[in-house]
Amino acid sequence: MIKVLHFFKTYYPETMGGIEQVIFQIAEGCASHGFESEVLYLSDRGAARNEVVGHHLTHRSKLDLHVASTGFSLSALKDFAELARQADIVHYHFPWPYMDLVHFASRLRKPSVVSYHSDIVKQKFLLKLYQPLMNHFLSSVDFIVASSPNYAQSSSVLRRFEDKVRIIPYGLDRTTYPTPSLTKLEYWRGLLGSRFFLFVGALRYYKGLDYLLEAAKRTQLPVVILGGGHLEAELKAQAAQLGLNNVHFLGGLPDEDKAALLQLCYAFVFPSHLRSESFGISLLESAMYGKPMISCEIGSGTTFINIADETGLVVPPRDAVALAQAMMTLWQSPEQANQMGQRAMQRYEQIFSSGSMASAYADLYGELLKRPEG
Repeated sequence: MIKVLHFFKTYYPETMGGIEQVIFQIAEGCASHGFESEVLYLSDRGAARNEVVGHHLTHRSKLDLHVASTGFSLSALKDFAELARQADIVHYHFPWPYMDLVHFASRLRKPSVVSYHSDIVKQKFLLKLYQPLMNHFLSSVDFIVASSPNYAQSSSVLRRFEDKVRIIPYGLDRTTYPTPSLTKLEYWRGLLGSRFFLFVGALRYYKGLDYLLEAAKRTQLPVVILGGGHLEAELKAQAAQLGLNNVHFLGGLPDEDKAALLQLCYAFVFPSHLRSESFGISLLESAMYGKPMISCEIGSGTTFINIADETGLVVPPRDAVALAQAMMTLWQSPEQANQMGQRAMQRYEQIFSSGSMASAYADLYGELLKRPEG
């Protein structure tokens, strides 16, 4: 087996975000193509080696401190060098500035690929300081993978390195999602009714949820928000101020509950308004469940998943009026909504399966190994 070392700031079971899901699917899916994956990440639980997640090994380095969403670890320098020396390919997951430093400090000359998950959007001042290191890092790797042609075309960073950019859409494996029990489905149907809009995701600054609350006020349609995060208290306060009794905040819930809600919802609403939302894994999950979608045009992968007027509706970002109109349009057109949901599921099956993603990464790894060294 050919060894691949993935390196990212966090991983399962510590955190359960979209990038962690992507790394998991790549690691699991590439095994059948002859690639044995391991993952190194930082943890405030301290260091550990050879823990099993799914069918692959993970390793922890001790997280020492956080600065501007960037984890730092002294021990990771040594851990990475040791593990990378045993690997045939190093697979980085961007953005994480500390990773760039580790890459250069280790002085390893291994075939390397970067999955470019997002531009750096929020920390504009720090980006200016980081830019020379970032450009040097991206120049030094063999391939950079973007998750959609939309993002590759609209990212000024990726356009600068377009000769080494490849497009591999994220993929999900439907069989890894739990089948909710009838009891679970009945519980949520009894609590929320049989028709509601669903949002799933972390409650972060770029998710556009303040606009969703304004749209909920305008439409008075039922909206369910699944997920926790830094903005939870602020959003609940806004909902109370707007007098919203049609919005349900559920917080974080187990996967079976998420699957039940995805199965039950009428449509999926995803109002992310900044390019920090490079793709939208939960948007893709809703397509996998055959749901019509509403998303914003931000030049990212969201409109690679959700094709306007085909799989759902696409509205301008930061526009509560347009969002409300889109919600009303779907609500009043059940047949059209159902057809959009069916087309969303077909698009998922054609483009976004985990098998397709793993196969594409396996081909890229093979191409890497054929390259002359240096």
